[in-house]
Amino acid sequence: MEKTQKEQLFEDYPIPKAVASLAIPTVLSSLVMVLYNLADTYFVGMLNNPVENAGVALAAPVLLAFNAVNNLFGVGSSSLMSRSLGCKDYETVRRSSAFGFYGALFFGVIFSLLCTVFKGPLLSLLGADSVTLDATNGYMFWTVTLGAAPAILNVVLAYMVRSEGASLHASIGTMSGCFLNMILDPIFILPWGLNMGAAGAGCATFLSNCVACAYFFILLAARRKSTFISISPRKFSLEKRIVLSVFAVGIPAAIQNLLNVTGMTILNNFTASYGANSIAAMGITQKVNMVPMQMAMGLSQGIMPLVSYNYASGNGKRMKNAIKFSMKISLTFLIVVTVLFFIFPGTVVRLFIADADVIAYGERFLRGFSLALPFLSVDFMAVGIFQAVGMGKHALVFALLRKLALEIPALFILNFLFPLYGLAYAQFTAELILATVAVYQLKKLFERLKKREGSVQTAE
Repeated sequence: MEKTQKEQLFEDYPIPKAVASLAIPTVLSSLVMVLYNLADTYFVGMLNNPVENAGVALAAPVLLAFNAVNNLFGVGSSSLMSRSLGCKDYETVRRSSAFGFYGALFFGVIFSLLCTVFKGPLLSLLGADSVTLDATNGYMFWTVTLGAAPAILNVVLAYMVRSEGASLHASIGTMSGCFLNMILDPIFILPWGLNMGAAGAGCATFLSNCVACAYFFILLAARRKSTFISISPRKFSLEKRIVLSVFAVGIPAAIQNLLNVTGMTILNNFTASYGANSIAAMGITQKVNMVPMQMAMGLSQGIMPLVSYNYASGNGKRMKNAIKFSMKISLTFLIVVTVLFFIFPGTVVRLFIADADVIAYGERFLRGFSLALPFLSVDFMAVGIFQAVGMGKHALVFALLRKLALEIPALFILNFLFPLYGLAYAQFTAELILATVAVYQLKKLFERLKKREGSVQTAE
C-alpha cells in the first residue's frame, strides 16, 4: 500500500529534511510568539514610563501559568496522538484529540474565573503595590479575565495539528495571531492611538488569540476528510486508557510549568523591593532572553512528533539520529547568542527603553541570564524527548530538580550573597547541573533502545 505524505515524512525523509520540515515552522512560530511578547514591552517602553513596563512584567507569571494547561492537554494529548499514529491506531488519535480540546477549554474557563474572583490576593502575590497596581490589573483584565481560554486553545490546537506532522499549518495559525498583535499594539498602547498603556497591550493580545483560534477551527473544518484530529463532542470521553496516557505526560509537563511560575514570582518579588526601575529592567531582559530560549524550545517541540512516531514504530536508529542532529544545531546557535548578549547587553536593552537607570540594571541582568542558554538547549531537548516517548516521570524529576532543588534555592542564596544582581545567575547555576544529568539520562535511553532493537532482530 502506498504511504501517505505523513508516513513518508516520519519514516523515509532524510533526517535533515524531516527535522527541517517539522522544526523550522515550529521554531519560527516560537520566535514570532516571543517577538509579539517583546512588542508589548517595546511599545509600552515607548511611553518611557517604568510603571507601565512594570505592570506587564508583574503579570508575566500568570500568563506563563497558561502553559500549565497548555502542557497538560497540548503536550499530553499530542504525544499520545503521535505515538498512536506510529502504531496506526487512528481511533485513539481522534479520541485523545477530543479529550485534549475539551479539557483545555474547561480548564481555561476555570483558570479565568479563579483569577478574577481572587484578583486582590493574586495581585499582591505577584508583587504589585500602590504604584504598579492599576497597570498590572489593566493588563490582566484583557489577557486573563477575558483572554485565558482563547490563549490556551490557540496553543493546544497548534500542538495537535503539529502531532500529525503539519507543522507549517500549526505555525501559520500561531503566527497569524502574533502578527496581528504586533499591528494592534501601537494602536492600543500609544498616545496617538487609544492611549491605553499596559491595558492596551493586553487588549491587543486578547483579540489576536481569538483570531488564531478562528484559524484553527477553519483549518480543521477544511481538512476534516484528511485529518485524524477531532474536536467533535461525540469523540470526547473519559476512557481510562486515554486519560491516563494523556496525564502521564501532561501532568509532569504542567507541574514543570507551575514551578516555572513559582520561580518567576519569587524572582519578581525579590526584584520589586528595589523599585519600579529594577522590575522594568528584569522584565525586559527576561523577555529578550526568551527569544533564544523559545527557539531552542521550538526545536525540541518540533521534533517531538518525529521522535514519538519512530519510538512507537521501533525505529530507534532514526529517532537517535534526529535527536543528535537537532542537538548540534540548538547548542551551536545558543553558544553564539550567549557570546553576543554577554558582550553587548546595553545595546540590546537600549532597544526597548531609553531610561538610563533601567538600562544600567538591564546590562547586568542580561549577562547573568545569557550564561544559562547553552545548557538550556540540552535540558529542553531532554525534556522534549521524555515527553515524546511517554516518560512523564523523567520529565517530572527534571522539573523538580530544576526549580525546587536548584533554581529557587539559588535565588535565595544568590540574592543574599549578591543583592539583586545575584538573581540573574540562579538559572545558570541550575541549568549547568541539570545539563549534566540530562546527558546521563539520554545516554541510558539510547542504550535501552539499542538493546530493544537487538532483541527484535534476534527474535526475527
